[in-house]
Amino acid sequence: MRRDDPRPMTPWHSTVKLMLSAAAAFGCLLAMPALAQPDRVERGRVFAQANCAACHAIGRDGASPLVSAPPLRTLHRRYPVEYLTEALAEGITTGHPEMPQFKLDLVQIGDLIAYLKSLE
Repeated sequence: MRRDDPRPMTPWHSTVKLMLSAAAAFGCLLAMPALAQPDRVERGRVFAQANCAACHAIGRDGASPLVSAPPLRTLHRRYPVEYLTEALAEGITTGHPEMPQFKLDLVQIGDLIAYLKSLE
């Protein structure tokens, strides 16, 4: 239907228009996390530097300061790093024996997971 068409819009046309608008809005929402991803990765890196670097190698190379602490870049070889989400939310109580207990909020978890994924 053309914009200059004098016929009134039918309920079907209104539904299609609404569905197209909803699809466009949903597409924008899906794109937002991708746009914010560099910020999440950087915040995750900063968190890892402040809380993990004393024991773990947090970058793409180098050895962990604590031999029993695996480099963060290798965690994905053991299991998908997304599996850490629940443990980080509940509070990690295991790992290596010297590892302190951590309990992160949802934003911190998302940031740290984004950083770990960037190391894969």
